[in-house]
Amino acid sequence: MYNMPLYDLVIQFRFRYIKNLGNSIVDFFSQVKGLFSTFRAIDFIDILFVAVILFLVIRVIRETRAMQLIKGLLFLVLVYFLVTFFGMVASSYILRMIFTNILLILVILFSPEIRNILEQMGKGTTRKAFKSIFNSGVAVDIAEMKKTVDAVCKACADMSDDKIGALIVFENESLLGDIISTGTLIDGKCSRELLCNIFYPKSPLHDGAMVIRGDSVYAAGCILPLTKNNNSVSSALGTRHRAAIGISEQSDAVAFVVSEETGAISYAVNGTLHHDISTGDMRDILTNLYIPSGTSADDKIISKITRRFKGNE
Repeated sequence: MYNMPLYDLVIQFRFRYIKNLGNSIVDFFSQVKGLFSTFRAIDFIDILFVAVILFLVIRVIRETRAMQLIKGLLFLVLVYFLVTFFGMVASSYILRMIFTNILLILVILFSPEIRNILEQMGKGTTRKAFKSIFNSGVAVDIAEMKKTVDAVCKACADMSDDKIGALIVFENESLLGDIISTGTLIDGKCSRELLCNIFYPKSPLHDGAMVIRGDSVYAAGCILPLTKNNNSVSSALGTRHRAAIGISEQSDAVAFVVSEETGAISYAVNGTLHHDISTGDMRDILTNLYIPSGTSADDKIISKITRRFKGNE
C-alpha cells in the first residue's frame, strides 16, 4: 500500500527536523540565560544610549530621500540571507563584497544627512528631539482635516473662476522635507483667504508650490521636481502640471493644479495626471486619498503614529 523506503525517509526527515528545532530552542534559551546572568547596569545604559542615537538619526533623515535608501539596504540584507540560505554562491559573494565595504558606502550615500545631523547637534535641536520622546501622542483630528479640505476646494473654485494659477501638494506618508526646505515655512491654519492670498499673482510665493501637512498650510513657494517622463506628457502642459506629475512620481502625495490659462483643475497621483475635475470631485479624491479612515477617537494606529511624528516638527 505504501512505498516503505520513501515513507521511512519522510518519517526520518520529520524526526530530524523536530529534533533540530528542539535543539535550536534549547540553545536559544541557554543563550538568553547566559546573557542575563552576565547583564550589568552599564549594559542597560549602553543599550539605551544606542536606542536614543538611532531615534535621533531616524528623526533627522526621515523627511529626506535617505529613508528610501535605507529601505533599499534592508531589502539587500533580506536578499543576502535568502541567497545564503539557498546556497547561491555567486550571489552571496557579490552581496558579501557590498557589505564588506558598507561603512564607506554609507558615508558616500548619506554624507548630506551626516552633515545635517552634526549641524542639528551643534544647534541644540537634539535636545528638543530628546524631550519629544516623552511627549504623549495625539489622535488625528479628522474634523480639522475635513475643514482644511473644504477650504482648499473653495479656494480652488475661486482661483479657477479668476484663472489664477495654483499648485497645491497634499503630503501623505512620504514626508516632503526636501521639498519643504526649498520654500518658506508657514505652518498656519488653512483657510480659503490664506490660499487665495498666497497664489495671488503679485504675491512673492505664488509661483511655487504649497505643501499641506495634516490640517495646516505647512510651506509655500516650494520647488518641485519636474517629471522626467516627457514623452507621455502633452507639450501643451505648463511647468505647474509637469511639477505636479513629478512630485507624484517620487512620493505618494496628491498634487492639484489650477491652470492659469483655462482655469481648469487637474490632479496628479502615482505619476498620472487627471484633467478637468470639479471641486466636488476634488473633495471626493481628497476624502479617499488624504483623510485617514476612522474617527478622531479611533483612528488607525499607523496613521496616529505618522501624524504624531509630523506634528512634532
